[in-house]
Amino acid sequence: MARRQHKKRTHVGANNGPSNVVPIHSSASSTPKSMVIRAGAGKVGASVSQLVKDVRRTMEPGTASRLKERKINRLRDYTTMAGPLGVSHLLLFSKSSTGNTNLRLTLVPRGPTLHFRVEKYSLCKDVQKSLRHPTGGGKEYLSSPLLVMNNFLSSDIGEISKRAVPKHLETLATTVFQSLFPPISPQTTPLSSIRRVLLLNRELPKSPSTTSDNEEPRYVICMRHYAIVTKPTGLSKGVRRISVTGRTSKERRSKMVMPNLGKLEDVADYIIDPSAAGGGFTSGSESEMETDAEVEVLNTNRERTSNAKQAGVAHHDKTESHRDGVGTHKRAVRLVELGPRMKLRMTKVEEGLCGGKVLWHEYLSKSESEVRKMEEVWETRKREKAERKQVQKENVEKKQNLKGSDGKDVDDVHEDFANDLVGYDSEDCDGEGSEDEDGHKNQ
Repeated sequence: MARRQHKKRTHVGANNGPSNVVPIHSSASSTPKSMVIRAGAGKVGASVSQLVKDVRRTMEPGTASRLKERKINRLRDYTTMAGPLGVSHLLLFSKSSTGNTNLRLTLVPRGPTLHFRVEKYSLCKDVQKSLRHPTGGGKEYLSSPLLVMNNFLSSDIGEISKRAVPKHLETLATTVFQSLFPPISPQTTPLSSIRRVLLLNRELPKSPSTTSDNEEPRYVICMRHYAIVTKPTGLSKGVRRISVTGRTSKERRSKMVMPNLGKLEDVADYIIDPSAAGGGFTSGSESEMETDAEVEVLNTNRERTSNAKQAGVAHHDKTESHRDGVGTHKRAVRLVELGPRMKLRMTKVEEGLCGGKVLWHEYLSKSESEVRKMEEVWETRKREKAERKQVQKENVEKKQNLKGSDGKDVDDVHEDFANDLVGYDSEDCDGEGSEDEDGHKNQ
């Protein structure tokens, strides 16, 4: 008879989890997290679907890279799960009936929402094909990119037209884009962790003297995504192969790093003519100086140890070698584009989550009386919503009081409670309303 198997493992309960787990609402969860969504998954097309994948790649690591949308999913489904998952931003790509690609950038759970029209875009694969020496696919996406914003705040934009973006909305748009990625502290953030750059450049409108009467100012943002590549300067390719400091990360990972110097009598023969070691023909450009920006970088522990052994310096005498310049070396910094590219044109700013009061519209302008009337309508909506919530709260308390006294079943209480919520207005939470020809909601 087989022996009875005894359990040797214990199942951890819901309240007895590991002590190193960080709660969702703790301070460590304040890192921005985003979801890049296709609104109407089966209607946007293959190009926009690939653009969504490229934008998710750009937003890594703080995004849902493997998010799967369905045709039946609505905005409420994503906003419901945004709270438990700690999601702070939603980027919704959609396509209007006229063929325009639109982007909505919103903060969860209470907005605001920025509406953009994607005027032009290029996918990552198209950008890679246009480059002579593309890069990517390494460790660039393990850390968030460095966000660089240019011309987001202008001083003379209000002098061009009344329909230009107001000053306070410019500050709002700047804050929304800054909150997409975690802040970087120059004192504590290591330079090795910054491997990418996300450039957002706003095209400022023309001056009043050069702007025609029919031409209206636009809020246009151009997005570029680059990888930071560094190379040593002042060394030929042959010298870089035998120098620890001069090797690139790709050369360190490869197996054939050091050349075969067994056939040479002296290492000077290889430095004078690298092709003598069987490395093939060399060009004159290998010994030319780099034309990129040069910066001084501190050597790593491995490089310092190797340099100390080559120079005959003791390992404990690192301070003096650093003062003499041995602990630093010059490297050329170069940016290689990764993609995607996008040209965004702001069309509308809303107060809530894809369904609030319109703060600014590019095509529509209202007078002061119309603005006051709109304010009254929204105040009425807020008052009615507060009254509905108060009635629902009273009904919940009434059901809980009757629950124990009448001995009513819990399922019957829940059924009665559901009947009380039939008239609940969920427009503010759903955000799926009618849209105009550009894919924006009508107010």
